[in-house]
Amino acid sequence: MIAIDTNVLLRYLLNDDPKQSKKASAVIQGSQKVLITDVVLVETIWTLKGKKYNQDKEGIVQVISALFEEPTICFEDGQSVWRALVDFKNAKSIKTGGKQKIADFPDALIVNKANFASKNLGETLDCIYTFDVAAQELPGMMNP
Repeated sequence: MIAIDTNVLLRYLLNDDPKQSKKASAVIQGSQKVLITDVVLVETIWTLKGKKYNQDKEGIVQVISALFEEPTICFEDGQSVWRALVDFKNAKSIKTGGKQKIADFPDALIVNKANFASKNLGETLDCIYTFDVAAQELPGMMNP
């Protein structure tokens, strides 16, 4: 197994640098399993949603779904990532401060990773506190 950082994953997804994108594709489509950590996934999503690439919710869902289809790719905690993807897809837009806002994929991942970690610790997670009004729409998140 090998692991990749955010830059390698972005070059693979965006195919925007002929030299680096070719190398990234060779690594990801090679014979070894490729680990994408939660940090790399969240940084990638953050970058794709930023001003330069401006990916919307549908685009982010497509990117994460496509990563699940890559036979060599595995996630740090695939079940939590998958559940986060489902929660993110189902997240409803709310109006706050005069703007429409929706919970982000990282918000959904926080919920699912917290549930996973609490179970591994033999604990029951009561809730996750957040001041993010849109994130409070996700199951388990609430205002302190």
